Amino acid sequence: MSFELSEPVLIVGLGGVGSKIATKASKLLNSSCLIVSNDQNDIPTGSHSIHISTKPILNPSIHLIRGFAMQSETHIRNEISEYSTIIIMANLAGKSGAAMAPVISQICKESNKNILSFAIMPFKYEKDRIFNSGISLKRLQTNSDCTVIIDNDAFLDSNPNLSTKVCYEITNSAIIHVINSLKGTSIHEETHMLTSSKEDSDLENSLKDSMKMLYESAPPNSIKRSIMYVMGGANAPIGIINTISNLSRNVLNEEGTQVDIEIVSSDESKVVMLSSIQGETKFHKYDPLGTIPNEDTLDWEEAECSINCDLDLYQLE
Repeated sequence: MSFELSEPVLIVGLGGVGSKIATKASKLLNSSCLIVSNDQNDIPTGSHSIHISTKPILNPSIHLIRGFAMQSETHIRNEISEYSTIIIMANLAGKSGAAMAPVISQICKESNKNILSFAIMPFKYEKDRIFNSGISLKRLQTNSDCTVIIDNDAFLDSNPNLSTKVCYEITNSAIIHVINSLKGTSIHEETHMLTSSKEDSDLENSLKDSMKMLYESAPPNSIKRSIMYVMGGANAPIGIINTISNLSRNVLNEEGTQVDIEIVSSDESKVVMLSSIQGETKFHKYDPLGTIPNEDTLDWEEAECSINCDLDLYQLE
């Protein structure tokens, strides 16, 4: 089934990266925007927001941030109540995104909203973030009707000479392109991988980079459908469009994959791919216990969290 983007739409940005992307995306869709973060610096001046205060803790853990977010459940429910579709922007490499994505998505699911989520995964050298990002992604996927995953690590593997800042800029730009396309393109209710390349006047090379990034994150036989956005394709020779069209179909159709091509007017020149994935991806291994089915997990209903409480306990000797 296709994901239905029904109005009114609310875009929820979690943390610093999520807030920046959500602000841009809301302008493209002419929709409302809500910023949720435990760090006041993530919230733009004058924006509609919910500040999850973790005082007096200066450097709260992910579990503590999640606990404070759960205490704001009523406030969050009130903010989303008048909307039909909720789009969640979460950087699962960051504390705020990994902590609050399970909470926000669960509240939206319980409120019977259409939920489209975007999850940005960490680089592999961020060892301390991989485990928590895997747990948060699993819950986010379970609560969402459709999830789009962006694997920054796969992009960096394909472009090792790029700085992390440039990598973020390119992958975030790909998210904005997909958001903008939602007004005219339907996507399926399933998990998707979003892949891109750096700007390249040679669209064939750009396509190869996007495919390389895709196969870094998911095995070829798991890819069932791809939408290929050819940025700047309106100015490209028709022979070039035909070449990359044939190349993509020759590579992907070996697994019976459907490939759709969208020509997008843009000052940039590159290929962005949105590919639906069935089965496991490399992110299932981020959580060693992730292979255990939900029905065999005793505490799945509530996300793991901790609370800040003062207990006046006497020392026993």
